[in-house]
Amino acid sequence: MADAHSTLVRVEGRAGRITLNRPDHLNALAYEQVAVIHDALNRWAADDAVQLVILDGAGDRALCAGGDVVALYHARDDESDLAARFWREEYALNSAIHRYPKPFVSIMDGIVMGGGIGLSAHSSHRIVTERSKLAMPETTIGLIPDVGGTWLLANAPGGMGLYLGLLGERMGAADAIYAGFADSHVASTELPALIGELTAADGDPVGATIAEYASAPAPALHATRQDSIDRVFAGENLDDVIGNLSAANAPDWAQWATETLEKKSALAVALTFDAVHEARRLGSLEASLKNEYRLVNRLYEGGEFLEGVRALLVDKDKQPKWQYASTSDIPNEVRISYAAPLQNREELNLSPPNAA
Repeated sequence: MADAHSTLVRVEGRAGRITLNRPDHLNALAYEQVAVIHDALNRWAADDAVQLVILDGAGDRALCAGGDVVALYHARDDESDLAARFWREEYALNSAIHRYPKPFVSIMDGIVMGGGIGLSAHSSHRIVTERSKLAMPETTIGLIPDVGGTWLLANAPGGMGLYLGLLGERMGAADAIYAGFADSHVASTELPALIGELTAADGDPVGATIAEYASAPAPALHATRQDSIDRVFAGENLDDVIGNLSAANAPDWAQWATETLEKKSALAVALTFDAVHEARRLGSLEASLKNEYRLVNRLYEGGEFLEGVRALLVDKDKQPKWQYASTSDIPNEVRISYAAPLQNREELNLSPPNAA
């Protein structure tokens, strides 16, 4: 459980500042922190003295390595609805950040994964550094990329979103900008000066200030594979993608990708594939969050997520016992059932407010 000091909320100059303060846990997001952050944003939205919001993380290792999934694992036996409440309130916060009426600057320094992506990649100004490592690695723990991850992946260039989402690949600064998860690269040594100027009462417009500090990132990795990624991940059928990885003309990274997929939850991989394709059809972040909410609750209730967390983060034996040996073993009706509507009282309904 996060304590009262796990989220530092204050006003400095013209900026509302939020600092995730659990550096020993890579600033993992706990349930209690979600309401603290959302309440602060609601107050500042109505406060003319607060002209922008800045989100960062304590320490130099991570903005936020994800949601505190171990806490959700331990809540499984106490008849708690913690997981459902956490995701419901977290997704509402993701939407609020996306629709925030004032500039929202996220300092995506260090590790930014899972829930950390949800807090930052939907904001209006997203800054990465040479230390940034962004990823949506949920298929490794029997979950799908959530917190609006399917929406972000669906809007990445070509097949890049499926490549990143199914494989859980890490992005450095250049790839994060290329894939649409970030906007600007600023050297980590320049962050204190940048934040100082952003908070200054007589500061320039936010975008202009960031542009003064922005610099070119180190070369991208994944972006250079775009053509081969598009060839492999084209089409509407997951079996075709798997087949493309073993084809005679497969790219040089295909064997590594195949071995990587074989270690992940086949069910989570299949549902991620479906959800990214669905998000391409949907018209908003909120609609994607609604679909994700159905999937994560069912992956939790069905035990796939719990088994992944157990094997990788609790017992750490790294030997998860997944429900299906491969994606081809999953009946189509199972994939459909996971995305089916929940009971009316359980559905997540986030109506997009008018964006300011």
